[in-house]
Amino acid sequence: MPEKFESLVEEISEMSVTDLAELVEILEDKFGVSAQAPVAVPAAAPAGGEEQGGEEEQKGSYDIELSEVGENKIDVIKIVRDIAEMGLKDAKAMVDDAPKVVLDDVDREQAEEIKEKFEEAGASVNLK
Repeated sequence: MPEKFESLVEEISEMSVTDLAELVEILEDKFGVSAQAPVAVPAAAPAGGEEQGGEEEQKGSYDIELSEVGENKIDVIKIVRDIAEMGLKDAKAMVDDAPKVVLDDVDREQAEEIKEKFEEAGASVNLK
C-alpha cells in the first residue's frame, strides 16, 4: 500500500459501521457514483404464498433483530456496541434480552453487512 494512503486507511478502519455508511453516501454524492454492485433483475414472482418474498425485497429499510446469540456472546456484544454505538452495559443488556431489535431503519446493503458480522460471530439475525 502506498505510504500516502496509510493514515487514511488507518483512520477509516477505526470508524463504526454507521460512520462508514455515511462516508460512502457522501462520496457517492460528491463523485456521482454508486458503491453498490450491479444487481440482476429478479424474475417475476411465482403465484401463491411466495408473494411476500417479493414485497420484502422491495423494502427500503430494515430493522435488525438479534434472534439468537449463539456461543460467542462476547463477540456479539462487541458487534452490538459498534453498530448501535452504545456502552458495554447497554449492549450486554440488549444481547441478554434477545430476541431484540438492535437497529431500526437500516438500508438493505448495510443491513446485509451487519447480518453477516453477526452470523460470523455465531449469532442469528432477522431482517424485518
